[in-house]
Amino acid sequence: MTAQTILITGAGSGFGRELALQLAESGRRVIAGVEIVAQVAELEEHASRRGVHLTIEKLDVTDPADRERVRGWDIDVLVNNAGISEGGSVADIPEEALRRQFEVNVIGPAALTRDVARRMARRRSGSIVFMSSVAGLSTDPFAGAYSASKHAVEALASALRAELAEFGVRVATVNPGPYLTGFNDRMFESWRRWRDEPSDRLFDYERIAFPHAQYDPAIAVRDALPVITGESAAYRTVTPAEFAAGVKEQQEGEWGRRTDGPAQRDELVQTAYNMEPGTPVAPGGANAG
Repeated sequence: MTAQTILITGAGSGFGRELALQLAESGRRVIAGVEIVAQVAELEEHASRRGVHLTIEKLDVTDPADRERVRGWDIDVLVNNAGISEGGSVADIPEEALRRQFEVNVIGPAALTRDVARRMARRRSGSIVFMSSVAGLSTDPFAGAYSASKHAVEALASALRAELAEFGVRVATVNPGPYLTGFNDRMFESWRRWRDEPSDRLFDYERIAFPHAQYDPAIAVRDALPVITGESAAYRTVTPAEFAAGVKEQQEGEWGRRTDGPAQRDELVQTAYNMEPGTPVAPGGANAG
């Protein structure tokens, strides 16, 4: 297993960075792809402090030239981790923000995966892991664009799993819930970049925050590592595990939902107004294991 070469996209921060460092600490060869050149030196510093070696490459998944360079790399495991989150109501989010959401989370990773998958299929070995989200299995208000992109990732992964089965190439997903990496809170600040007319918006985004308490990111990294290394054979891994039941309940609830109720604010919309940014899960609320 230690002879494998693992490519992780979006390794400049968050889950991707910690996964890259821990995999390198275990003796695996890791290519850490970062979006911008400035992240190369930053990640080098983190690796130096941890006493590990990483091959760090500038890899913007939306850049065809960057993706072209990957064609020459011998990769055993591809971890599609790169992603962004655009927050806001579907009725408010500008078209350019919606397009950017799909370019980064869906189009770029799909194009990168296409070339890697064909090489894996020809040699009849390899693994492709999509760092998806529980947002790919359920949907929250003000996260419709992000959730739509992750639902698309789920569809791509599911189709690819079936398509590559006969070639011995493994496909899996990891579906993190709300983790306190800053990613979720930045999603609820993305409206600051909009080039629209604020008076046209339905919602006052100054007053809205991510509507969930958030878990320690170490739990997600712990749960993702066995999927990447192949120690776990699960196709889908929801993390934290306790979140899976709620996701399934929400999916089931969609089948009985009705549209003839009174005009009133949705409970989770109200939670978004009540929640403080960066609220952690209360002690004992996470399955730290």
